[in-house]
Amino acid sequence: MGVTSRRRALAAVAVLAIGALGLAACGDDKDGTGSSNEQITLNVDVFGNFGYEELYKQYQAAHPNIKIVERGTGGQLGDYTQQVTQRLAAGSGLGDVIAIEEGMIIDMKSKGSAFVDLNEYGAKDLSGNFLPWKYEAAKTDDGKLIGLGTDVGGMAMCYRTDLFQQAGLPTNRDEVSKLWPTWDDYINVGKQFKTKVPKAGFIDAVTNTYNSILMQEAGNTTGYTYFDTKNNYVTDSNPAVRKAWDISNKILEAGLSAKLQAWTDQWNAGFKNAQFATIACPAWMTGYITSQNGDAGKGKWDIATVPGSGGNWGGSWLSVPKQSKHQKEAAELAKFLTNPAGQIAAFKSKGNLPSSPQALDDPAVKAAVNDYFSNAPTGTIYGASAKALKPVYLGAKNVPVRTAVENALRSVEQGQKKSDEAWATAVADGKKAA
Repeated sequence: MGVTSRRRALAAVAVLAIGALGLAACGDDKDGTGSSNEQITLNVDVFGNFGYEELYKQYQAAHPNIKIVERGTGGQLGDYTQQVTQRLAAGSGLGDVIAIEEGMIIDMKSKGSAFVDLNEYGAKDLSGNFLPWKYEAAKTDDGKLIGLGTDVGGMAMCYRTDLFQQAGLPTNRDEVSKLWPTWDDYINVGKQFKTKVPKAGFIDAVTNTYNSILMQEAGNTTGYTYFDTKNNYVTDSNPAVRKAWDISNKILEAGLSAKLQAWTDQWNAGFKNAQFATIACPAWMTGYITSQNGDAGKGKWDIATVPGSGGNWGGSWLSVPKQSKHQKEAAELAKFLTNPAGQIAAFKSKGNLPSSPQALDDPAVKAAVNDYFSNAPTGTIYGASAKALKPVYLGAKNVPVRTAVENALRSVEQGQKKSDEAWATAVADGKKAA
């Protein structure tokens, strides 16, 4: 069987498995969700794209009384985080199921009384469906489970083969990976690129590269970023933060950035207009690149290893706020979306790397290739490191502090401040946000 036929067959098996699980949830009816005639709507709050469109259809087909409405804020995590925080405080306005990003989970656990304990709905029997650290990360100090894992980030580097060709650089992913075993090597390749293709940036936005380096460094050294594990603010004393800052500034000093701000219309246009050659690329980014480039970008991208040694950026959980008027039904939906078959479907839809060991070991994931990215073996590239990921502790105020640091770094990128001045601003503004 050819590669394309095999992929189609595996996709069919995954879809059938998802359908069977949905029907099983309906037939089992442990909590009455399958037999109720009450017509209800479950709102699901997300940021970005979780790849759940087909799963919603499957679930609604198995639960005719349930309508699912996904509500999102695009890719702006800061806006989403603020919205969740405000609606939690207000006691109303949140969805029945909400996504919690890795930088939010500590803060949400501190507000654990506002969330349903998913253990009460059978989640305590599902620990084997998740990488151990992913499952444990959503537990409160008193043992409540406020979330079930969706994806993990993993790390790689996506690059445009057409721009690499213009620059006289290799385009084969294995050869490209050999170009940059370290971040200094990556910078040197960027300098070579700019001499041949001066109108394009080598990177898209310094903040994306910075976050990748930060999570890599933290995972390999201290195990935390802006807060230590006792929640002390340590931005100015954590060597992982300072090293990520310094490497990012070396990239800026070399003139390698396209100076775009991530998650803006200008950044989205940069994908379409080939304004940059590389982008730090956790697994979930592949889906975003595909959606922004459209058919015109197919086959012009590929995936190489990230400089340095692995890392993880991103990943979320699904939670049920106590605000929900349909907590049982919401908990069942969260369990369905995060079960191994659901995670396989999300991976196939948007490239979101499973946090389930069963999903990671599934042939459909291990053998997956992404034809948009020049048939890159995404299952191998991202899956190989997923089980060895080193979780990084992110404090309760990680998102606002990260925003402050990113804003300071962006001021260097835009030529508004020198690195040392911006670092002082990052530390001071981060402390205020903490």
